[in-house]
Formats: sequence, structure tokens, C-alpha cells
Amino acid sequence: MMKFAAERGDLTAQRDLAASFVNGRGVPQDYTEAVKWLSLAAAQGDTPAQRLLGLMYNKGEGVPQDYVRAHMWLNLVAMKGDAEDVNIRDIITELLTPQQLAEAQKLARECQARNFKGC
Repeated sequence: MMKFAAERGDLTAQRDLAASFVNGRGVPQDYTEAVKWLSLAAAQGDTPAQRLLGLMYNKGEGVPQDYVRAHMWLNLVAMKGDAEDVNIRDIITELLTPQQLAEAQKLARECQARNFKGC
């Protein structure tokens, strides 16, 4: 039932299905499948999905490790003002070269301008 709703674009179902794949709850643990569902939820502007997607890029879970993409997602979340999200983003910032930071910020601006579509 949850997968059916997720396939139909239900944001909560997409996020919950992704969490199930991350945790191996009711399904085999599969980070790649989790990223698929998180990406769909993140494209709808879902902050928890965007946060988790950023963390998965940071760790390289289900995607190649990519600090630029991690920063992009975490920067988008941090812009909403939560102090913990700002702190996590700032930790990732320390891992980037100035050029990588500029690229991550550019990607975040472009993503936000497109309302998170195709990020």
C-alpha cells in the first residue's frame, strides 16, 4: 500500500518508504532504493527528505560520496533556519575547497530556483 501511494507521488509515503529502505524495516536494507524515494520527496520540497539525502551524499550511502551535493542539500535545509541543520552544513563546509563550496552554493541556488525539480 505504501509503495503504491509513493508511486502515485504521495510525499509522506515516499519519505516513509525511503526510511524503510534505509533501516531495513519490512524490506531489505537498500540505500540505492532509499535515495530514489528520497529524491522524489526532496523534489517536492520535503525538508526531512532533503536533509537525509544530504547526509547520504556525505556518507556515500546509495550514491557515490559527494561533499558538493551533500552541502547543496544541507544548505537548502539550513536556509530554513534550524540551528542543527546550519551546524551540519557548516561541518560539511570544512571539507570543501573554495571552488567546491562555490559550486555547491551555485547548485543550491539553481535547485531552489527550479523549486527542487531536477536537483
